[in-house]
Amino acid sequence: MSQSYGKTRWKRFALVMVPSVAATAAIGVSLANSALAASFAVSGQQFKVTVEDLHGDRFSQFGGVDVEANGTRHPVAVSAFDSARLQNLCQSVVTDLSGFGLGKWTLVLKAGDSSDEAKQVHAENLLIDLNQLEADATFTNINIGQDASTLQGSAADKVRKIPAPGGLPTGPMGFSQTADTAHLTGVKQTAWATSAGTFTLNGLHLNLNKQEDGKTYECY
Repeated sequence: MSQSYGKTRWKRFALVMVPSVAATAAIGVSLANSALAASFAVSGQQFKVTVEDLHGDRFSQFGGVDVEANGTRHPVAVSAFDSARLQNLCQSVVTDLSGFGLGKWTLVLKAGDSSDEAKQVHAENLLIDLNQLEADATFTNINIGQDASTLQGSAADKVRKIPAPGGLPTGPMGFSQTADTAHLTGVKQTAWATSAGTFTLNGLHLNLNKQEDGKTYECY
């Protein structure tokens, strides 16, 4: 079974699942009970990501909570892929150095800008903790509303084995969705954290740009 969805924007933590179920009240429960997807305290600073084309295998998604070192918690939608291929990846984060008299700077990372799949970005056990997403998406053999504790796949298993900070229970738990494959194009998202077992960045370019004259240099 294949299902296709149009563009959507997840602006709040209550809207963390696929478009057709974005308003499901059960998501609030999963956010309250889930755990950090990565084994580190997040910086408290979001970053932007764009991808021209993303193909992922053994996809799952569930609610979670990321925690800063100071204990501040952020509700997120955790997207997990056993493996993923990304074409034309861009990631940007803004750092304010005004306290040093340097103004604001944008760190921009780009990779995988090739139509040759072998030269694109490849990831294994990829976890993305996001709070906003726009994309055109197609899912194959999708289950919506599955209990997250029953999710299969190495990425979901990785989350279960990570000790959660801040006294939170381990996850995933609660409402989730899963699919054999996920294909997303025109991806725009903001995220708190990304982790992967391996992350191969072919054609990597990294630049640090000062924001001036209204130009931010962010991915979008």
